[in-house]
Amino acid sequence: MKNFLFIGIIILLLSACVSKKSIIRKDFDNQLSSSFYNNQFTGILVIDADTKDTIYNHNSHKYFIPASNTKIFTLFTALTILPEKIPALKYINTNDTLYFEGTGDPSFLHPYIKDSSALNFLRNQKNVVYAVGNFEDEKYGPGWAWDDYQWYYSPEKSILPIHGNVIMAYKTNALQVSPTFFKDSILELTNKRNRNEFSNVFYYSPESRDTLETPFITSTITTRSILEKILKTKVGITASMPLGKKQTLYSVPSDSLYKRMMHESDNFIAEQLLLISSSQLNDTLNSKAVRTHILENDLSDLKQEPRWVDGSGLSRYNLFTPQNMVAVLDKLHSQIPQDRLFSIFPAGGKSGTLKNRFVGEEHPYIFAKSGSLSNNYCLSGYLVTKSGKKLIFSFMNNHFREPVSEERLRLEQMLQILRDKY
Repeated sequence: MKNFLFIGIIILLLSACVSKKSIIRKDFDNQLSSSFYNNQFTGILVIDADTKDTIYNHNSHKYFIPASNTKIFTLFTALTILPEKIPALKYINTNDTLYFEGTGDPSFLHPYIKDSSALNFLRNQKNVVYAVGNFEDEKYGPGWAWDDYQWYYSPEKSILPIHGNVIMAYKTNALQVSPTFFKDSILELTNKRNRNEFSNVFYYSPESRDTLETPFITSTITTRSILEKILKTKVGITASMPLGKKQTLYSVPSDSLYKRMMHESDNFIAEQLLLISSSQLNDTLNSKAVRTHILENDLSDLKQEPRWVDGSGLSRYNLFTPQNMVAVLDKLHSQIPQDRLFSIFPAGGKSGTLKNRFVGEEHPYIFAKSGSLSNNYCLSGYLVTKSGKKLIFSFMNNHFREPVSEERLRLEQMLQILRDKY
């Protein structure tokens, strides 16, 4: 009798689950069959985080331009390779001289992170020599828009970033510029560009009261000059480190960079995290090498091989499927404690790029990364239902001509269906 009762309960639970999925599928099918979706390309995959059951699947095996959803793969890479604190410098002491090389750490005097670990360390050395031979990458990613050079979201990648590789200019009584090294390079006049394309000459409108954040052109000479100004001492340059065992100086907790990358969709930090990860693998900074390593080892089981060309998602060359996104999110969910993982992702209605979107009734129900390029909007992450279930999802929308606000509204309606009905 007890066995029959147990079997009956199981059948009822399974029937309820099937019924819930049927209702969700019907609602989603109705949404996607509307004329709004006629001329765009949409892919969706939703699974139960615990049972791995598929709740909804639409074009999930097809490739999409992911925009900043690419940062989910960058996060996975960093969490897989990097230690709890970010390696800031590698160095060797020889007699009375310190030789050091960059690891790509973006936190060095970053305008928002403001870490001074490397600065304080270098200030305490008698003689310093900067080794520049371990950078085997390009300053821009493949397929980045050429005319983005002047915008805050597109700083150059480099071996030893300083101040996030941007200048900050703002007005008080007089024009303030940081780093001060560029004080004489900014002109107070109106110009259609914030900076010359091929030189570090910047423009700030005399009528402006906004803070202008503009990438500067990096080079070995520029880096040395900035270092000499802030260290108040000469800095030598060498092509390579001397023979010997390198030691590592660490800077900020790694999670602080992950949160900045995910919450603010910080492209620069995303790119530099790949370079730091590369430096941990083989002492050189090459983002392609670390992407290849992750795809061939930790993500070799992906059902479709992504085309992954940068860390930030600025490039339209990137191609990922919803199945790719959900697979990596599932790995993260199984490897990282939930409280930590959800704190790294923006929370709907509470933090980061989702602070004013996907608002929960009492608590956040969405923990996800958005991705936007013109005519593209994607959202991938985790959803907590009213019944306490956890779902992993990826919604990828490409090539639409409607306002992105309308795209988000319809997506939110589907997310609320999942929250309320599963």
